[in-house]
Amino acid sequence: MSIDISQFLDTFYEESFEGLDIMESELLNLDVGEADSEVINTIFRAAHSIKGGSGTFGLNAVADYTHVMETLLDEMRAGQREVTQQAVDILLRSVDVLRSMLLSLKDNEALDDQTISATHAELTSLLNSGASSESTGSESTQTQAAPTATVSGWTISFKPNPDMLQTGNDPVRILKELDSLGDVKVEVNTDALPEFDLLDPEQSYLSWTIHVSGDVAEDDIKECFEWVEDECELTITADKAEQAAQAAPQLSEAQPPVERRQEDRRQGERRTQTKAANKKPAESSSIRVNIDKVDDLINMVGELVITQSMLSQIGAAEEFDSSALEKLNDGLTQLEQHTRELQESVMRIRMMPISFAFQRFPRLVHDLSSQLNKKIELVLTGESTELDKTVMEKIGDPLVHLVRNSLDHGIEEPKVRLENGKSETGTIELNAFHQGGNIVIEIRDDGAGLNRERILSKAISSGIVKEEDNLTNEQINDLIFAPGFSTAEVISDVSGRGVGMDVVRRNIRALGGTVEVKSEPGVGSVFTIRLPLTLAILDGQLIRVGTETYIVPLISIIESLQVNPEMINSVTGAAEVYKLRDDYIPIVRLYDIFGIEADSTDISEGLLVVVENEGKKIAIFVDELLGQQQVVIKSLETNLKQVNGLSGATILGNGTVALILDINGVILLYQDATRKSELDDQNGKIIAA
Repeated sequence: MSIDISQFLDTFYEESFEGLDIMESELLNLDVGEADSEVINTIFRAAHSIKGGSGTFGLNAVADYTHVMETLLDEMRAGQREVTQQAVDILLRSVDVLRSMLLSLKDNEALDDQTISATHAELTSLLNSGASSESTGSESTQTQAAPTATVSGWTISFKPNPDMLQTGNDPVRILKELDSLGDVKVEVNTDALPEFDLLDPEQSYLSWTIHVSGDVAEDDIKECFEWVEDECELTITADKAEQAAQAAPQLSEAQPPVERRQEDRRQGERRTQTKAANKKPAESSSIRVNIDKVDDLINMVGELVITQSMLSQIGAAEEFDSSALEKLNDGLTQLEQHTRELQESVMRIRMMPISFAFQRFPRLVHDLSSQLNKKIELVLTGESTELDKTVMEKIGDPLVHLVRNSLDHGIEEPKVRLENGKSETGTIELNAFHQGGNIVIEIRDDGAGLNRERILSKAISSGIVKEEDNLTNEQINDLIFAPGFSTAEVISDVSGRGVGMDVVRRNIRALGGTVEVKSEPGVGSVFTIRLPLTLAILDGQLIRVGTETYIVPLISIIESLQVNPEMINSVTGAAEVYKLRDDYIPIVRLYDIFGIEADSTDISEGLLVVVENEGKKIAIFVDELLGQQQVVIKSLETNLKQVNGLSGATILGNGTVALILDINGVILLYQDATRKSELDDQNGKIIAA
């Protein structure tokens, strides 16, 4: 019986990427000269697994490439080769190339043969570096001696038994497997094919003569037929060819000069880095779940079944009296409790430790610190803090950008640090922890901090702020998130503090999160990211405006209050503000923003819900506050289109749809409406004059 192993390819890719992460992490932990044998064994096992899996799936380019890495690692773990910095660097580059190969194969893209060949040559050169010149010369002499007979290909005669198709085996799949091994030419024999009226679709009438050319092992040929060898007539014959004595010199002459090979290698590395930067990381389509979480889920389903059975018995009773009503109420209470517990259990399955997002940074810091000639120590804390898988996959790019900025422009060069009385080794710390219903991620460095005078000067010259504006330190720090803002005199290929920071904030906002920065000159900077634990469920406050129901995220609400008309003031005739203690908060009339009809436009007859986003407060005028509840978020962009001021929708218990407010979007809509109103007012005065 033939098994379609392609169905396991996704699992292979997923496990291979995990193996590459392990290899990279352990290579960074290798102590040059006195390497831990267990560390080398871990790297070797990961490489061996990738090699074996790629061979099984016919990914011969990956298998051949990994074979050289495996041989090199095998010599290291056997003590036959010393662990050098050169070897570690080459193996790290090889991991990058291997990851790029797997990504290309997964996406059905062409491999970068030039980069693969360059790093493969480096590995082979390193592997052969222990051989003496005499042995090399001897081998060369033997190669140039008499011509030797070699296998140039294979001729295969394949005739399936008439009933082979009935066992589920398909000759086409076998031919496809052969085609992946080398150049294949197929000749079909149709002599046994009967007339159409006599054709039985479950019988096999064809036979094939197959020519496979190239460097293909006989075992690989046999492996393609191992499932049908008892159900066919099969012969495999080697094709012999004379290898010319001049082959070795021609190969030697074809080798490019050393300088050209080195330049090819450098170009290949740049292409690989560019490709890795432009290509999204491989996102896992599955989650590994602790068996305890699965057991909890099964137990909760069992409780639900029991509750459902009890409710069914009550509904099936012939008489429905007060005692039955009490049982029904108890059953519904249990159902609500079990449903909430089931929901929490399912959400826990999606939770993964943030170490999966942090694991890319040791390599990033290692490479960039060498490139920038800086000494940097990376400290990771809170790695066991759990976060929803979807949020974690999308927070990776903003984190990388912030860390690269800290590396490039946050941490000073060793000489400068020593002159400032600091240790020559800078520190970057990534810390994650839970706070309320959020996860907080801090990127902290002990570098030079933000130069506020330079930031303010650049912002004024760019027209972002006015010279007469009196900004606080926090407001000046926040300017680095303005679109296109940068204080860099020379754009670095690594980063430029401010370049793309607006994209970082936009991406974090898209996840329902916030980012803020605190900095002290000469001491360092701290970027703080706050994110919801999950994008699927939201704790919200239901509000009503006219006949429409909206949901305000509870995390954004500061307080709700009855309106005191004496506390309302108008600003420039276009905006209203409410004095709350010592703060003046803009009033947003939601019915104006969304163009709906409210119960009343008299602000004294409604309520104000004070909300905050990234330090900006507004008071939303509503007709009524409804209940609080946890809602399941449905994407508007997926099901309809993106709507400014709304982050999604949900279905309430009565079947109606409620829209979820995006507080930052509402603030932007309010600001746009206010500016338009001020402009219209100015134009009206000009016309009147």
